[in-house]
Amino acid sequence: MATASVAFKSREDHRKQIELEEARKAGLAPAEVDEDGKEINPHIPQYMSSAPWYLNAERPSLKHQRKWKSDPNYTKAWYDRGAKIFQADKYRKGACQNCGAMTHDSKSCMERPRKTGAKFTDKFIAPDEKIETFELDYDGKRDRWNGYDSAAYALVIERYEARDEARRKYLKEQQLKKLEEKNSNPNDEQVEASDEEEEDDEDALKIDEAKVDESKQMDFAKVEKRVRTTGGGSTGTVRNLRIREDTAKYLLNLDVNSAHYDPKTRSMREDPLPDSDPNEKFYGGDNQYRTSGQAMEFKQLNIHAWEAYEKGQDVHMQAAPSQAELLYKNYKVIKEKLKSETKDTIMEKYGNAAAQEEIPKELLLGQSERQVEYDRAGRIIKGQETALPKSKYEEDVFINNHTTVWGSWWKDHQWGYKCCKQTIRNSYCTGAAGIEAAEAATDLMKANIARKEALKNHAPVEDKNLATWGSDVPEDLVLDQKKLAEALKKEDERKKEERDERKRKYNVKWNDEVTAEDMEAYRMKKVHHDDPMKEFLN
Repeated sequence: MATASVAFKSREDHRKQIELEEARKAGLAPAEVDEDGKEINPHIPQYMSSAPWYLNAERPSLKHQRKWKSDPNYTKAWYDRGAKIFQADKYRKGACQNCGAMTHDSKSCMERPRKTGAKFTDKFIAPDEKIETFELDYDGKRDRWNGYDSAAYALVIERYEARDEARRKYLKEQQLKKLEEKNSNPNDEQVEASDEEEEDDEDALKIDEAKVDESKQMDFAKVEKRVRTTGGGSTGTVRNLRIREDTAKYLLNLDVNSAHYDPKTRSMREDPLPDSDPNEKFYGGDNQYRTSGQAMEFKQLNIHAWEAYEKGQDVHMQAAPSQAELLYKNYKVIKEKLKSETKDTIMEKYGNAAAQEEIPKELLLGQSERQVEYDRAGRIIKGQETALPKSKYEEDVFINNHTTVWGSWWKDHQWGYKCCKQTIRNSYCTGAAGIEAAEAATDLMKANIARKEALKNHAPVEDKNLATWGSDVPEDLVLDQKKLAEALKKEDERKKEERDERKRKYNVKWNDEVTAEDMEAYRMKKVHHDDPMKEFLN
């Protein structure tokens, strides 16, 4: 409330004053009127509406808030450019010797210097200029747009409109020209034509996007009066900067537990309507713009600059942004090149299945007209043959001249090849001859077993001159001393060869027959580690 100087009030008067102010704010009581008969807004704070004590204000007023020390000499006028006041017929004394005007001298004359001045020719006397002096205030002296003619900007608008019109006309001519070429040459490649059409469409879209739809801007240029004042009067005009049909972001979801809206920064980072159809909503939160468009590219650029700096590169995003961006572009080019080289190497080594024959559409789509019935467990009941389970190994692949696969033959708890009846995997196929040889070996083995069984049934033949490996030496064994000496000599030579393998010859012959003399020589020459007298042996 705008009041005069503060005076003492009783408690009852103070209470009535507060009730009156509340009623005025609620619109139940008429607003207070100042000296000029204007209504005072009851919502103005008291520290603004209260007049200082030294003004001795008798009635409530807001004059102390207005500029009451105004200098009438200050003006916002500007020079009348190009105005003339008098046109002389002959030269006057004291005028400019070059052009003949009285308002300046020859030193400050802005006209081209004449070969013979107007003082001597007395012809083509220039008119006198209009000289004005203004006493500008503080703002007027520092106003850089003071004296600007707003009508001059119409030339700029006309130039841009002419450029747009020329561009639109050129694009229309290009489209008609390409249409005529397409009609005249219908057998040309469609790929090139489609590429050119896409480029033209992109150019046209860029032009269309640069222009704002007039229907959407109808309300923008509309100037409305501000009527939210006491008594319904207008205090000025305001331009509608937002389309009235658009709902403010903080009104999209009035739930208190929905996305938080910060009124100071006017930001709402989360999506206010996360469950609605994404094709219908036009606003998905401020985070949507941070993860789309050029924001992600700028984020990747910053990350690359940090990583490059950590690895020793002298790059800084804020100090040298152009250098960081150029380095990031080079990095992407090198990365794509390396990626393509790796791809070509893999395709060259393993082949490219995508470049082979195209898969039939029936297999791609996976559709057929056959009806298939399933039970509750998902098993096929009717309509499709039961598919045989396939092995993870390659099927019907024959190797090493075999005509059957491994595992096609089974005998005596062993797998084998049926074509040659071999039980050794990855062996070479011997065919029918191998089967015959295997059968003959089997028959021979059976004959040997039968012969051994027959020998077991007969009494053993005593042989005093033989002793087998690992058997005890019989007491009645008779050894030939001459053969024993030869055996001892051979044992010494064998031990020498064991000490020095270089003395062993290439054509070594091996004899599996061991006589009793050889066995006795081995026992005599053998070193017994448990023998306490082994150190005294030769």
